[in-house]
Amino acid sequence: MLSKIPIDLKKVSRENLDREIARVGMMAELDAINLYEQMAAMTDNPTLREVLLDIAKEEKTHLGEFQALLLKEDREQEKELEKGRKEVEELAKK
Repeated sequence: MLSKIPIDLKKVSRENLDREIARVGMMAELDAINLYEQMAAMTDNPTLREVLLDIAKEEKTHLGEFQALLLKEDREQEKELEKGRKEVEELAKK
């Protein structure tokens, strides 16, 4: 993983552990997506590019799975994501 886990998961309370694990999983998937898409942009080999972009797409699915898990564990996160979505919609109207 390119990103460093920002906290020591051994120090996280049992109550918060699952949501922190989901967040770390999301970080790993975002790293993977970025890595594969950057490599795809660098190569001149169309087959390699296609495979890398396909793998990146799979990682986006994994990201969605971790997000779904996080939203089940952290209702505040769910509310804040919706708030952020609405703020972007308002800014996009300007």
